[in-house]
Amino acid sequence: MATRTTATGTSVAREKLLATASELFYREGIHAVGVDRIIGEAGVTRATFYRHFPSKEDLVEAYLGVEDATIRGAFARAGEATDDPGLLLELVIEGLADDVARLHTRGCPFINAAAEYPEADSGVRVAVGEHRAWFRDTLEALLTGSGARHPDLAAGQLVLLRDAAMVGGYLDGWERVRPAFVGAARQAAGLSA
Repeated sequence: MATRTTATGTSVAREKLLATASELFYREGIHAVGVDRIIGEAGVTRATFYRHFPSKEDLVEAYLGVEDATIRGAFARAGEATDDPGLLLELVIEGLADDVARLHTRGCPFINAAAEYPEADSGVRVAVGEHRAWFRDTLEALLTGSGARHPDLAAGQLVLLRDAAMVGGYLDGWERVRPAFVGAARQAAGLSA
């Protein structure tokens, strides 16, 4: 029996499992969602699940990989839109704000996953750490390119502001949080008010 693949060459069943798990993990929490439920909602067999993901933790790592690829893609698209470092920072801040408003209305998927996997050496926590290091390093590089006086400090501030915005947006509503986030992020980045 041949495995059906998507246009990118990945298994259709794997993509269904990953999409189903991603939606459920983000909406309900990782430990609250069992493998049997994912299998049932994805419409695949248990054997198919384990062929693609030897364990639930492997599926969680793949879910975080999708989240990581999404934000990396957003940064890449912003970089393609302009060569101006200041405008690029503006686009990144607006993009982060839009992300919280549209896609991440229930907090940060990386922070949520870290809360459910407290063991620092687990594959999930390693994936979280790698994403956060990339995110901070990328912000620092953007800030360096724009001539920020203390790009390392400003990058750290932007990471913290995004973390807070994701939690605040979930708890208080994004319409209340967005102006505070954008204003504080612009200030941290050294952009005009």
